[in-house]
Amino acid sequence: MKKTWQRLTDWELWPFYFIYTPLVFVWAYYAIRAKHFWFFSPVNPSLDFSGFEGETKQEMFLQLDKEVYPNSIYIKPQQSFEQVLLQIEDAELEFPVAVKPDIGTKGLCFRKIDNEQQLQKYHENLPVDYVLQTMIEWPLELSVFYVRYPNASKGSVTGFIAKEYLHVVGDGKQTLMQLIETHPRAKFRIEELVCRHASRLDCVIAANETYYLSITGNHNRGAKFVNLYREIDEKLVHVFDRISNHTKHFYYGRYDVKTTSVEELKQGKNISILEFNGVGAEPNHIYDCNMSYFGALGVIAKHWGHMYRIGKLNNKDGVPYIGFVKGLKHLRKAKAFYQRLEEYDKQC
Repeated sequence: MKKTWQRLTDWELWPFYFIYTPLVFVWAYYAIRAKHFWFFSPVNPSLDFSGFEGETKQEMFLQLDKEVYPNSIYIKPQQSFEQVLLQIEDAELEFPVAVKPDIGTKGLCFRKIDNEQQLQKYHENLPVDYVLQTMIEWPLELSVFYVRYPNASKGSVTGFIAKEYLHVVGDGKQTLMQLIETHPRAKFRIEELVCRHASRLDCVIAANETYYLSITGNHNRGAKFVNLYREIDEKLVHVFDRISNHTKHFYYGRYDVKTTSVEELKQGKNISILEFNGVGAEPNHIYDCNMSYFGALGVIAKHWGHMYRIGKLNNKDGVPYIGFVKGLKHLRKAKAFYQRLEEYDKQC
């Protein structure tokens, strides 16, 4: 009963589409003003559909200087495993590596791969293109939400958070299953975690031992966000101005970054961008900061205002809006693909 009540009263646990329902009116307002349903489609001209849904990791990384993202190769499912190993050797990659679908969402099918045997299983069970990268082991994962207007070299950082991966801490008495059942976040993901950690569920976790249930810094994978808005300053903005101006066509979205410390990030040191997301990115600093539901809606609406104005300016410079039917087909294709990924996520 307590668990059900928490689901009802904590808006962060509500289904995604339920959270966003009141914003239909905001969407309609900007669509009417733009005279195009997909009012955001010109915002990031170098990303498919401006990065709303269905963009590839490869097209994301092409926007960046190679110095700021992990060494990466792109694998097709029809390649033989021997070809994959040769590609790894040519790229001078070493285990452990990170793998994830080239088109992905919600951390689905993201894995840390420690050896050839694990990679072969992943390759055989995931019949879609995927990215294989250096596994970045730096201790801090951050999200940086960035907004810049066309013809401006300087933008703004509107959100800055640190991520804590979903984990439990042992007491030397309880089994992993017992720890999951009483964890304030993990208890809502029992089915997924039982599948993922089946071989360890009956093990007693040693006192003070940290056991990671997920290494995905994604809110819907149970990660906790820590708001770092007080750390936003000119140094941080300057770093992401430089990164975002590399191709001069990325104006709105969220960077997910690994680094060694906030201060070194601000100095432009030890930066590894795991990925970035365009107009489909949530301003995820709305979570885990005691913000009310209506406060969160206000933050999202404000960001959609940025999307509308950037899209309008880019359209004046010749970037077209995407037609309603074309956009709808794109979203249906992306949704069908993500549904397949959910099934593959249980296998690989």
